[in-house]
Amino acid sequence: MVKLIIAAIFVCFAGCGVSVAADLPTVRIDGPINPVVADFVVEQLQRANEADAPAFLAEIDTPGGLDSAMREMIRAFLSSQVPVIVYVAPSGARAASAGALLTLAADFAAMAPGTNIGAATPVSIGVGAGMDDTMKRKVVNDAVAYARSIAEQRGRNADWAERIVRDGASTAASEALSLKVVDLLAESRAELLKQLDGKRYLRNGRDMRLSLAGSVPVVVEMGWARRILNAVSDPTIAYLLLMLGIIGIFFEISQPGVILPGVVGVLAILLALFAFQALPVNYVGVLLILLGLVLFILEIKVTSYGMLSIGGVIALTLGSLMLIDSADPVLRISLAVIVATVASCTGFILFCLWFVTRSQRRAVVSGREGMVGERGRAISMVHADGRVFVHGEYWDAWADEPVAQGADVEVVAVGEPMRLKVRKTPEENP
Repeated sequence: MVKLIIAAIFVCFAGCGVSVAADLPTVRIDGPINPVVADFVVEQLQRANEADAPAFLAEIDTPGGLDSAMREMIRAFLSSQVPVIVYVAPSGARAASAGALLTLAADFAAMAPGTNIGAATPVSIGVGAGMDDTMKRKVVNDAVAYARSIAEQRGRNADWAERIVRDGASTAASEALSLKVVDLLAESRAELLKQLDGKRYLRNGRDMRLSLAGSVPVVVEMGWARRILNAVSDPTIAYLLLMLGIIGIFFEISQPGVILPGVVGVLAILLALFAFQALPVNYVGVLLILLGLVLFILEIKVTSYGMLSIGGVIALTLGSLMLIDSADPVLRISLAVIVATVASCTGFILFCLWFVTRSQRRAVVSGREGMVGERGRAISMVHADGRVFVHGEYWDAWADEPVAQGADVEVVAVGEPMRLKVRKTPEENP
């Protein structure tokens, strides 16, 4: 009887047109666009398609990022069956460089008042240093064609898309709306959904209507692994982790048994290598930095009068400058950071080398070697054999030249089994 009542209630609600609110998957892109962010957004968009969500919302505030990561996200946007909404928010946010093209690729593009979009200059899209003019023109033209094709596919201002690539133009939210770069302005997420409800869009040649009435935005956060990778994917942090790891390993090798610096060094290097997966790393730079570490370690064992240390400093500097292979300012390591880090690391390593070298040159004061040079007294006549008192102990001894009983002696060597070779002290030598 109870089951029949419940079933009747459900039928009644269905007949009255009452529906359960659908979840609206929402992600937040706040920072540079890198492979970690791209992988996360693409994964969530795929899940939204599998769940047949009413739409997919991406709120962005980004200075740009990697061209490869941007293109991966745009491919996912253009192939999605679920309509994609890009919202540049909150006020004061920007969709620069790669973020501008992501906005153009959305089914519905919106901005909050006080935001801006554009500045997709060729450098930000991938023109590297050292290219000749012909190659630069090719890269710029490729970027222009890409931007125009996206704008045309979504029915947006293709001429403006070309300007942001060629001239680095940037546009305020209100102007972007009048230029038909975005579809609407919205001060909040609720206002955005209200304005978008009922809007039309094309999918596979069919005219579709966006239904967001009662939809509840559900913000999806990155998992802990992606958060760590995204945090250390900052080029400066990854570089500092690598240098910290090198210092830790060097200290452990130069002072064996300390353990803690070695553990910290290994963890730092593993995190740095983890971060390099999400960065355009030039592995020649990594090898040069490791070469610098090897040269510093060799300085402990080989007498080079500082030549190995100089080579280590040069290798560290060149490796640091070559480490990130990108002309994008967002992904480059500041020259000031490189200079300060190389100087600090070099100073610390040379300081450790000075202590190690000084300890190696210090006279041995313990063990068998520590007995050499010790002075004592002959208890009996010493030649082929005899007895001496040295270092508070009685020893069997022998000497190349006879030493009279009671004479002061000096230890020349320690033989087997623990016999001392002695001679008269220098003051008593003829």
